[in-house]
Amino acid sequence: MLTLAALTLLALCAMVLIGIPVVVSLAASVLLFLAFSGGWAMAFPQQVLAGVSDYILITLPLFIFAGGIMNVSGIATKLFDFCVALVGWMRGGLAHVDVLASVMFGGMIGTSVADLAGSGSVTIPKLKAHGYPGPFACAVTATSSGIGVLIPPSSPMILYSVVTGTSLGSLFLAGVVPGLLMAAAMMVTIFFLARKNGWSAVHSFEWREVLRTGKAAILPLGMPAMILCGLVFGIFTATEAGAFAVAYALVLGGLVYRALDWEKLRGALVDSVILTGEVLMVVGFSTALGWALSQAGVPRALAAGLDVLFPFESTVLRIFVLLALALVAGMVLDPLIPMIMPVLLPSLLAMDVDLVHFGVLIVMTVVIGQVTPPVAIAILVAAKIGKEDVLAVTRANMPFLYALFAALIILTLFPAISTFLPELMQG
Repeated sequence: MLTLAALTLLALCAMVLIGIPVVVSLAASVLLFLAFSGGWAMAFPQQVLAGVSDYILITLPLFIFAGGIMNVSGIATKLFDFCVALVGWMRGGLAHVDVLASVMFGGMIGTSVADLAGSGSVTIPKLKAHGYPGPFACAVTATSSGIGVLIPPSSPMILYSVVTGTSLGSLFLAGVVPGLLMAAAMMVTIFFLARKNGWSAVHSFEWREVLRTGKAAILPLGMPAMILCGLVFGIFTATEAGAFAVAYALVLGGLVYRALDWEKLRGALVDSVILTGEVLMVVGFSTALGWALSQAGVPRALAAGLDVLFPFESTVLRIFVLLALALVAGMVLDPLIPMIMPVLLPSLLAMDVDLVHFGVLIVMTVVIGQVTPPVAIAILVAAKIGKEDVLAVTRANMPFLYALFAALIILTLFPAISTFLPELMQG
């Protein structure tokens, strides 16, 4: 059975690499497993339906729709101007602005690709116009877009909560500080690159400009701030937070800024329905794949392998091994969490790992996987926006990739960075 499971995973990776859609590849790999194992065919639709029946998934279309409304309402420009006023005075200032804009903009949209599509069309041309190399402009934008999936709301966190049963509110809170740590790691990297290449600041620091642009950006920033405060103080649940986000986005885009007409609203709704449908299909088929691998004994084999590698008690080293497996899978498979977590979860429970802490680690691994070949979806999207060569963008991104690995190691070694906010809420 383990041999059949390995062949199933190899078939899945092969289908994805040759360009077959992930949804089709997942379904085909599960059917392949059932055909050769002699399993009950009706188990496939049952597992798919079980995978999408969790009520917490209601938050997914709500946050996606809210982010879509904010995206088509022209919010990015207001946030970008505020970021320029805040960090534009630093050496390599416009690159720092790119990172800070992803912190703010990603916190409203909750998906890195949506953040990249929304802010990248603004930041990449501006970076190139100010003399930054095109591959660097695409690289910094591609990597910084991953910050958004750590700061609430976050689609990967929602998927992780569904698969593991972990509190979504705790996961949202746990991602805040690691998201800021990731931003800091990128900005330190930019600082050294700016010194090496002679990149200058955009302007000198002026409090008047900070106050002026901050006044324009305060309402867009209200969405993630209110969601976070509402979760901390127990005003609403994570699902209610999604409904609040939609209402807030409608009022802000339609009534306050009057930038949301029926055509834009229809476009945001259609895009949200398509994206939600794609994600839910992946979740359902991934649940079925996880069930098939469990039937084949893959989780038990993984736990036994960890015992052989580390016969002594070393939870940290075992976590690093699991993250390495997830990273390798994430280089090929997207989205990663619903596919890999059913396999990893039994080992995590056996090791008594804090699932909130590991949730942040696996989301960070997702971020790294999105900028790591051979797929590197964020690199591909950024290169397309900037009209640059993909290989050149990949090379330019290597310093940021090293910074992400350093941040991941720090987060693994010091769990309190992730868990102190959720513990504070529970206390």
